[in-house]
Amino acid sequence: MTISYKWLSEYLPVSVEPERLSRILTSIGLEVESLVQFEEVKGGLKGLVIGHVLSAEKHPNADKLTLTKVDIGSGEPLSIVCGAPNVAVGQKVVVAPVGTTIYPATGDPLTMKVAKIRGSESHGMICAEDEIGLGTSHAGIMVLPDAAKVGTAAADYFKPYTDWIYEIGLTPNRMDAMSHWGVARDVCAYLTHHDKKDIKPKLPFNNSFKIDNTSLPISVQVENTKACPRYSGIGITNIKIAPSPRWLQEKLKAIGQRPINNIVDITNYIQHETGQPLHAFDADAITGNKIIVKNLPEGTGFVTLDEKERKLSAEDLVICNEKEGMCIAGVFGGLHSGVSEKTTNIFLESACFDPVITRKTSFRHGLRTDAASRFEKGTDISGTVNVLKRAALLIKDICRGEIASEIVDIYPSPKEKIQVAIKYHFLKKLSGKNYHPDAVKDILVSLGFEIVKEGIDELRVAVPYHKTDISLPADLVEEILRIDGLDNIAIPEAITITPAVEDNHAKEILKEKTANYLAGLGFNEIMTNSITNAAYFSDGEKAQMVKMLNSLSAELNILRNSLLETALESVAHNLNHKNNSLKLFEFGKAYSTSGPGQYQETEELCLIISGSTHESNWKQKEVAADFYYLKGALLSVLKLAGITPDIIDVLPVPKLDNHIVLKLKGQILAGAGEVNKKLLTRFDIKQPVFFASLNWEAITGMAAAHKPTVREIPRYPAVNRDIAMIVSRQMKYEEVEKTVDKIRLSKLQHMKLFDIFESEKLGPDKKSLAVSFTFLDEEKTLTDKEIDGWMSKIMTTLEKDLQAEIRK
Repeated sequence: MTISYKWLSEYLPVSVEPERLSRILTSIGLEVESLVQFEEVKGGLKGLVIGHVLSAEKHPNADKLTLTKVDIGSGEPLSIVCGAPNVAVGQKVVVAPVGTTIYPATGDPLTMKVAKIRGSESHGMICAEDEIGLGTSHAGIMVLPDAAKVGTAAADYFKPYTDWIYEIGLTPNRMDAMSHWGVARDVCAYLTHHDKKDIKPKLPFNNSFKIDNTSLPISVQVENTKACPRYSGIGITNIKIAPSPRWLQEKLKAIGQRPINNIVDITNYIQHETGQPLHAFDADAITGNKIIVKNLPEGTGFVTLDEKERKLSAEDLVICNEKEGMCIAGVFGGLHSGVSEKTTNIFLESACFDPVITRKTSFRHGLRTDAASRFEKGTDISGTVNVLKRAALLIKDICRGEIASEIVDIYPSPKEKIQVAIKYHFLKKLSGKNYHPDAVKDILVSLGFEIVKEGIDELRVAVPYHKTDISLPADLVEEILRIDGLDNIAIPEAITITPAVEDNHAKEILKEKTANYLAGLGFNEIMTNSITNAAYFSDGEKAQMVKMLNSLSAELNILRNSLLETALESVAHNLNHKNNSLKLFEFGKAYSTSGPGQYQETEELCLIISGSTHESNWKQKEVAADFYYLKGALLSVLKLAGITPDIIDVLPVPKLDNHIVLKLKGQILAGAGEVNKKLLTRFDIKQPVFFASLNWEAITGMAAAHKPTVREIPRYPAVNRDIAMIVSRQMKYEEVEKTVDKIRLSKLQHMKLFDIFESEKLGPDKKSLAVSFTFLDEEKTLTDKEIDGWMSKIMTTLEKDLQAEIRK
């Protein structure tokens, strides 16, 4: 939820500084996630001044440049080289002196310096509107009226709008705070309680509403009163569609809303002011001057404002005229009944729709609108008419319209206020604090509750209509705690807990051990969303993926079947923020389906590297990330779990080049490869990325069966011998390993490839491999004769099976 400080302050009878207001909001449960300054013009025109062009002469070395002298009201006139074709003597202009930073409408900020242009020094710049963010034109410099005073700060002359903007992490139950006036009500309740003054929010409504005529009578019939318990509306004629006044546009821009036209802007303004969504119909599109609120048959086609035809469900509530649907109630308007530039008469709707039905319709059609997000949480059913009057007066004032009908208010079953009783000992039990009964009553009354009955240990109150989430005594405790301040909750001296005992804790221990190990290698853990974008996947892949029925957005509509795509999102995000060397890992789940009702969930560990594995310093050069570093990390993780793969094989996959799989007893434990360029391009990644995925469920299962053993350090030394061999360039080192393993030398502890050399001197299509062999006998010292025998057997086998040429 976005809240404007200036807008909110209009409803506060006392001035509260932005920082204190931020603390108050967080204390009453409206957690402030960010507080940032909004500037209508970036940079706020700081440093820019109004100048007077005293002289303008053609540059001797450039036809399109002009040498000017500009008086800015301080000291000697500035010499400025200007390239604008319209600069002339006597003009009042906007000047950026040396040291001023300007913020163009497009492009990066630029700080003015003394510059020599074609041999002439320039001490600043005469600005065009696009160069300082006041517009988009670059046809020439801005020429101001003669009345503009020289030396005046541009910020004082143009008065660009500035504000402080709060981003509030609103919990789903707080519909009452989804508006500026609702937040003001809570702030006033807090100030009343803590400052010991009776502070009430200023009402945005007044009593000046009156009907001008009844030339636009529109009748309303509500067929489904469960889905629409209250429907109010009014007709307004002779309006003029035009851009909104500056004050209205500034307020909407500050909270991230794009101004469209005066009618649409007023409905958006009212929604963010009061929390009540409104909808304006073009009255000339209401066939028969009659509105019918009803459900249409299953599969009825309806074209919405985004020009898409949607098939309606029989459960969707629709606002209709006598012939057809005009709007999906509480969710989205229709293409042919909305306000356009030609509209002169409107019917303004203010209604209350059932939260459950609205939410189902919104998700069913993938339409997550501001109106739907409010209706689905429950709006104030008592406020529809007052809000309608407020909006009608604004339209009359701004759009020059006439209120041309009586207010239509269909409210067949007026809702009674819910009554909730709270016992003071229950309040103390839940809050841990002894509240005086008068303090409890004052807090609740300041929030709009009515005292119904008082007892020695009990208070019964009627819940205001705007508090749609209050139904239990515990809810009242929460309200009292909020206004008293959540940061004032007492911390007890002792907390009693029951320790949890897990039967299978080895899995979590291994997970933590692996995470710590990877962190020690310089990896950073990431956590990404398991819900991702279906656009990342081919149609063939999507057939086996789990699709979201109620997706949060069009970009989050499918469960991932691999951690690759979400990891690449993280890589792209880091690269965009100039973090070019990455070593990341994530424990996450992947999902798939083999048919209706048949779903699989697997836990995986992924490693992803890009850029450099070691940064350059005084001692070593930068080391670029490569496949072999990733493979080493992968094998180290398996070794940590007590697992040694018996097969490493190549397995081509669509998204990874040079992909290998690691197996043990026929089961695939992990895979690794380089992300192919096609996929990297999709994420706008321009540097190589290497990815590995481990089947964590299989690994934890095998690790559980592994029993660590301890043995004495060998008392006898190991012996190393090396050989170099010339083999075919296509031969893999794996073939050398398998050939040596066939000999079954019990004293051969380890073999390692330590050098590869390729040269035309070795012969066509040849390369040289250098391999180190480590021999050890734990019972005695090995003799040269024994080792030479083993080495001879290895060389003979390599020559025979691989046609290797042993280099002497």
